[in-house]
Amino acid sequence: MNGRIPIRVANKRAYVWDVDDLNRIRSDHRLCGLLVGTLPHLSQQNVFLGLPSQLTPEEATLLVEKEYAVFVDDANAYPEPSLSQFQQWSAEQKEYIKHQQAVLGAENTKAQELAQLAVSEEAIRKRKERELKRQQKAMELRKLQEMEGDPVAGSELPVPIPAVNAGPSTSPTSPSAHTQYNVCITTPSSALSWYSPDSCTYSTIEAAQEAGIWDFPSNLQDRARYGVFKDLWEQGYFLGGGIRFGGDYLVYPGDPLRYHSHFCATVIESQTHSIQPMEIVAHGRLGTATKKTHLFCGWDDERKTVSYLSIEWAGFG
Repeated sequence: MNGRIPIRVANKRAYVWDVDDLNRIRSDHRLCGLLVGTLPHLSQQNVFLGLPSQLTPEEATLLVEKEYAVFVDDANAYPEPSLSQFQQWSAEQKEYIKHQQAVLGAENTKAQELAQLAVSEEAIRKRKERELKRQQKAMELRKLQEMEGDPVAGSELPVPIPAVNAGPSTSPTSPSAHTQYNVCITTPSSALSWYSPDSCTYSTIEAAQEAGIWDFPSNLQDRARYGVFKDLWEQGYFLGGGIRFGGDYLVYPGDPLRYHSHFCATVIESQTHSIQPMEIVAHGRLGTATKKTHLFCGWDDERKTVSYLSIEWAGFG
């Protein structure tokens, strides 16, 4: 693949499974503007969620078209393993299970020791508190008897109760019963010895479409969305999902962790497409209320160009 990033496709959805590949996309200055892994309803997914990271169709198509990535038909990249390969995998799994059992056994022993120590210290503390309360009650009773003139009261002294070390608790509610374990996850399935993506790798959009694993862009609406996305990205903007603000994309002048979006973009499939006056008013007022300028992006499917019209609500009087 000549160093190109593998984008694994399943059910015509694009995923990045390797964290190193995801970091390569994020750290490459040539790819600034791609919020890789974002979803229309969940921007900044790449910051808050883990792998696998799902790419939008526009992101995946742009990466392959610019020759930064390739499509891999992940479902067909796993042929049936040979007997020797399966036996080797089975032996590795058994060794891995033994290792996990040893790690969990050591953690369990340590957790039980800590729980027993905590229970013992707590029992001693409560025992001392009870002893102190009994002594105080005995002192109060002696004083009351002396005030009433009881001659024997002076000889009555509280009998100290020796502290007894409490043994480990066997209660089912002890901390050891709620011990949490850390279980390590093995490497991704692409590390299997029979994984063979070479015959299922496609370096162009056309090849992936002919193979039937990818169908974006498939119609005028898809071509318009991708054309607008690509044009804004080539101008240096960062793009995210804009459905929460009534548009298709949010357009950032820089890193979204540092800047607010300046525009909310709506894709118009044709430059001759009619826009109702109420749409203009609604987008203009909504954009002003959210401190954004609404951007109408008209796509010319014949010339493959985009024209832009910005709307901002202005008050009069």
